[in-house]
Amino acid sequence: MLSLQVAFLLVFPALVIVGALKDATSYTIPNWISAVLILAFFPAAFALGAAPAAIGVHAAIGAVALVIGIAMFALGWIGGGDAKLFAAAGLWLGWPAASTYLFVTCIAGGVLAVGLLNLRSTQMRSLVQMGPPWFVRLATPGENVPYGLAIAIGALVAFPGSTLMQAFAAG
Repeated sequence: MLSLQVAFLLVFPALVIVGALKDATSYTIPNWISAVLILAFFPAAFALGAAPAAIGVHAAIGAVALVIGIAMFALGWIGGGDAKLFAAAGLWLGWPAASTYLFVTCIAGGVLAVGLLNLRSTQMRSLVQMGPPWFVRLATPGENVPYGLAIAIGALVAFPGSTLMQAFAAG
């Protein structure tokens, strides 16, 4: 049972990292990443002995995160894949880790934006041109911000405080 619990718990960090890397290199987060996160949450929660009420709280946090993500998408702040990843990660984190997730994601997003502004400056253009195509695109002025990176950082920082990780540590 322990190895099954560990396998389920590894799904979360693995997929948010894959989502971040995919976003950084292609400006897309495939739907399958968020779908697998959502589908894997429920067996993971049951394998870790989460109570139905706790699973309901997780689902509510995921729903609130989806509404926030949709609002940010509607405002043009993030892409649709970012909104879905944001919600799927919120589902996994539960309360009180969701507050850490939101805070760290906002801070990481700000740091990412400032870093990209510097990377996209005229002073960096000649150095950037020597990089791989995905990096050149990342450093192109006017390009979008791959917010999946900030989402992954927030999710990974908050994950140890999630109710699922706490249940695993207690078990």
